[in-house]
Amino acid sequence: MISNDWRPTALRGAIQARARMLQDIRAFFDVRDVLEVETPMLGHFGASDPNIANLVVRDEEGERYLQTSPEYAMKRMLAAGSGDIYQITRAFRANETGGRHNPEFSILEWYRLGMDHHALMMEVDDLFQELLSAYLHQARDEYTYQQLFENYLDLDLQSSSLQELRAKADKLGLMPKGSLDRDGLLDLLMSLAIIPQLPEGRLTFVHAWPESQASLARNLPDQPGYSARFEVYYGDLELANGFWELSDAKEQALRLEADNERRAQLGLPGIPADTFLLSALQSGMPDCAGVAVGLDRLLMVLQGAEQISDVMNFPWDRS
Repeated sequence: MISNDWRPTALRGAIQARARMLQDIRAFFDVRDVLEVETPMLGHFGASDPNIANLVVRDEEGERYLQTSPEYAMKRMLAAGSGDIYQITRAFRANETGGRHNPEFSILEWYRLGMDHHALMMEVDDLFQELLSAYLHQARDEYTYQQLFENYLDLDLQSSSLQELRAKADKLGLMPKGSLDRDGLLDLLMSLAIIPQLPEGRLTFVHAWPESQASLARNLPDQPGYSARFEVYYGDLELANGFWELSDAKEQALRLEADNERRAQLGLPGIPADTFLLSALQSGMPDCAGVAVGLDRLLMVLQGAEQISDVMNFPWDRS
């Protein structure tokens, strides 16, 4: 019996919509004189973030990592004098399969010199307003991370203890088996209690995330304990994650080391520090902000799709 599993899961309309979306993105950056670049999808170093699982390729020369984003390589280009750059490429993350996840996915990433995270949020909004104008019901919302917890959970993160966070999670019926540290509880409450409540049909920008959840962003001097990271949601669908980039090589090395210490605590394999990235930062990376956008999810919005497989030709089970 012949199976239909050889066929693409995306219909022709979605395939055409992807082509138009990529054309519109390139036109957006062309008028802004941002240069399109390419970097390797397979590299010597992986992501140390404990929340990200790397896909590893092994051969007679050893291990290499399928890149979870082009960030490190693009920062090396910035340090070498590339100027403003963007990239449309594939990225890979293990153990991410579901209605909104696929281990191989399409990503748009760009970096703008002389911008902080607030300026870049405005440019992200410009791009989304162009691409999603027919789907945005109202102007965007903007909150700090702390404001979301105050507005949706009546929690003051400046004073809330670990016990109070646990009590809130337990009251909402979200407390899992086993213990969670503060970041684990914050992630739990954010993903299961706050994000599902974000208004449908509009963009929500969330900035000033905890320092402990932003190892590649610079810290905010006027908000101790918080960083220049932002995320963008359409309803409850995360579309973008950006930073006012950390450029201090010594601080970045310490953060990569802290990532590996956390990985060890969780029983995860260590990831060697990317010496190419650290050398590039040490040589001097210009002041800049950068952001990554999940293109498959963006296409889900454009197509009104419920499943990421509806906008991908060959998702994980057919690849």
